[in-house]
Amino acid sequence: MAGRGGCRRGREQLELERLGEAARAGSCPPSPPLSACSRQAWSRDNPGFEPEEEEGAAAAGPVLEMDVEWGSPAAGASSSLGSGAAGQGGGGRRQRRLPAGRGGAEAPSRPPVPPEGAAPHRAAWAKRLARRLRGLWGTRLMEESNTSRERYLKSVLRELVTYMIFLVVLCVLTYGTVSSSMYYYTRVMSQLFLETPVSKMEKTDFKTLSTMDDFWKFTEGPLLDGLYWEMWYNNKTMAENKSFIYYENLLLGVPRIRQLKVRNGSCSIPEDLKDEIKDCYDVYSVANEDTAPFGLRNGTAWTYTNEKDLNGSSHWGLIATYSGAGYYQDLSRTREVTAVQIASLKKNLWLDRGTRAAFIDFSVYNANINLFCVVRLLVEFPATGGLVTSWKFQPVRLIHYISTFDFFLAACEMAFCLFVLYYMVEEILEIHIHRLHYFRSLWNCLDILIIVLSVVAIGISIYRISTVDMLLKKLLEDQNSFPNFEPLAYWQMQFNNIAAVTVFFVWIKLFKFVNFNRTMSQLSTTMSRCVKDVIGFAIMFFIIFLAYAQLAYLVFGTQIDDFSTFQDCIFTQFRIILGDFNFTEVEEANRILGPIYFTTFVFFMFFILLNMFLAIINDTYSEVKSDMAQQKAEMELSDLIRKGYNKAMIKLKLKKTTVDDISESLRQGGGKLNFDELRQDLKGKGHTDAEIEAIFTKYDQDGDQELTEHEHQQMRDDLEKEREDLDLDRSSLPRPLSSRSFPRSLDDSEEDEDEDSGHSSRRRGSSSSGVSYEEFQVLMRRVDRMEHSIGSIVSKIDAVIVKLEAMERAKLKRRDVLGRLLDGVTEDERLGRDNEIHREQMERLVREELERWESDDTASQMSHRLGTPLGLNGQPRSRNSRPSSSQSDGIDGAGGNGGNNIHV
Repeated sequence: MAGRGGCRRGREQLELERLGEAARAGSCPPSPPLSACSRQAWSRDNPGFEPEEEEGAAAAGPVLEMDVEWGSPAAGASSSLGSGAAGQGGGGRRQRRLPAGRGGAEAPSRPPVPPEGAAPHRAAWAKRLARRLRGLWGTRLMEESNTSRERYLKSVLRELVTYMIFLVVLCVLTYGTVSSSMYYYTRVMSQLFLETPVSKMEKTDFKTLSTMDDFWKFTEGPLLDGLYWEMWYNNKTMAENKSFIYYENLLLGVPRIRQLKVRNGSCSIPEDLKDEIKDCYDVYSVANEDTAPFGLRNGTAWTYTNEKDLNGSSHWGLIATYSGAGYYQDLSRTREVTAVQIASLKKNLWLDRGTRAAFIDFSVYNANINLFCVVRLLVEFPATGGLVTSWKFQPVRLIHYISTFDFFLAACEMAFCLFVLYYMVEEILEIHIHRLHYFRSLWNCLDILIIVLSVVAIGISIYRISTVDMLLKKLLEDQNSFPNFEPLAYWQMQFNNIAAVTVFFVWIKLFKFVNFNRTMSQLSTTMSRCVKDVIGFAIMFFIIFLAYAQLAYLVFGTQIDDFSTFQDCIFTQFRIILGDFNFTEVEEANRILGPIYFTTFVFFMFFILLNMFLAIINDTYSEVKSDMAQQKAEMELSDLIRKGYNKAMIKLKLKKTTVDDISESLRQGGGKLNFDELRQDLKGKGHTDAEIEAIFTKYDQDGDQELTEHEHQQMRDDLEKEREDLDLDRSSLPRPLSSRSFPRSLDDSEEDEDEDSGHSSRRRGSSSSGVSYEEFQVLMRRVDRMEHSIGSIVSKIDAVIVKLEAMERAKLKRRDVLGRLLDGVTEDERLGRDNEIHREQMERLVREELERWESDDTASQMSHRLGTPLGLNGQPRSRNSRPSSSQSDGIDGAGGNGGNNIHV
């Protein structure tokens, strides 16, 4: 082994000499900084000291991994204007030349070669611009698979900040278009037309209309009184030919009244009843709609007009869905003329048995709050007779960009459009990278849905703004026509719905970023784990639920309004589960099946199935919580933010560096400093347990949980070297670095490239010793072998300690056995027992102890053959509670070299 080690060292020495000669000849690339090498060794020995930057360095390679050019090796070599070392040093690697005045010999450098033409310079500039532009859309899905945790979280943090700005802009837009004035506007208008009685002697209002006569009373009373406010309360006349409802709301144009009819004979009459029943009018449908003239047969009130000519749209009523066509009458701008028109319609029987729906439409505008209110009152005449009323009051803001706040909203709209365009490009790039795998993530599908909804909302908004200008222009030209704001109100309602859904999904997407916190991710993990159990439970739940819904619909559907349709039955049963029910109505509808239905439904649904669902969620949550408690702690967004804050405080000299904190703790420690004291001191200065434990484990060589004076001195020496490296880097670099001077990142390299735009090769800092990259690799291999050898020695020392513990344990056993024998002899002499019996007992005890010792020796020998030291209870043990990386490597190495174990 000694011969092999000597040969290996000889080969390495020859290799180092050859590399040194090549460096002196000028054929070797410039060397990396020695300070970076020493800091890399520091971070490798202390994996927990700076875990984030350590992971970033390990993900990309050794110390020089930040010098890798993103282009291909050929491109990196062709773009290098330096000494030609790029092709020799590993494809696309380009190094900084050694600066003068760093101590030691300077590395030779060649003067930069000027470019042959402007084309390569423009190509490099275009390449840098393209890289910068692509960096704007850098997300987690665009990162390399081997990206460090810190760089990954930086992408997440940047993505989160951008998304929060987008969320704020969207909320300002949506909430800026809605105000409490809309509610009060709807309230006062509905009170005026819905709650006013038809006469002073009757309490019937629009909501409680029951006959056609009540309908005509409403049109002649509350409708006219509400539409035409021509007199002040002191009987003074208001503005001529204008009506201001509540003195504030201008009636736009004229109101319109429209009806839809079905033709006679649209249903079949049984043969036995044809003599008694001559006319038959079916329920409303487009196929049964009557289009023939009737009554006076002149004017639009008596002749049919199709939907296209009326520019109407279908309406979903309580009984049926009605088309936008029919027979209509435009009323007047004055109360007197309108009263005459309504009286004429009533006199000539405008409403008859074939009438299935009557619409009253009008629009008002309030300039005080810049709101339109589109009103539609609907009276449905079902085939069963009687009336069913419904209404719709839609306050909309159709005129934009008047006040200062409106212009602020316009700026937010522009920002929203830019954000949508930004996210469209981002999703296109991600789809281009991941292809169909992109759609396997639910969050990615949610991103696509948000973009689609946003584009649709933008299109509706543009259509609405362009249409309202045309409509208002037409209204101003002819004020005696009916302004059909119904399509605009419809699109406004769709816009509000889309905006509401978009805001909902945008808020839900925040879970995508919150899940990076271990506590917050418990919800999503719990739901994903129990999804199969929940689906199985849902199938069983809805089988029973729908069975009860069918039963309730068939038994109570004809007598209880809440069970009148199958959909109402479903919603009513959900209300029963939540405790909202009326048992009296159920019991009165069916005195036998009613109580049985209610009792069994509550028992099975509430007491059994609902508690089963809660048990599934609780069990899964407990499993998730226990699993997360056992997971290894990783760097989180909060840690990254805290680290950035600490770096900023250090740069501003408002906080000491880690090196200064440790040095101060050592100075205050005196002769000895235990782990608890160091941990308490450094924890108070903002350092993590991982950093403190890594430092202490490295220098606590004897494992006694205390640092001796020698260990103190070794740590001081290393810290002084580290401080010198930090000061050297600060003096050589154009901008200050953080307290931990690790290899520079790609972003730093790109900034240096922009500063030195006249040179195509980026410069790197170098050290005074001139150690090249290949020499650094040889030294790295030497250090790794040394660590392996030290680990093997540590494992052997552990084996010796275990054997000594076994010997001490055997001594205690012998002492115990001898004590028992002496006690037995003394007891026999005192009691005068037979010596033969005493001798047999002694022989039996000695034989048992010998067998026990032999079994212990056999187990100890087997453990040493396997290379695994055993503790007091026969379990594998470690030297201390915090093994270092070298110790763990040594234990592994000892397993492969069992013959080298030391046996005492």
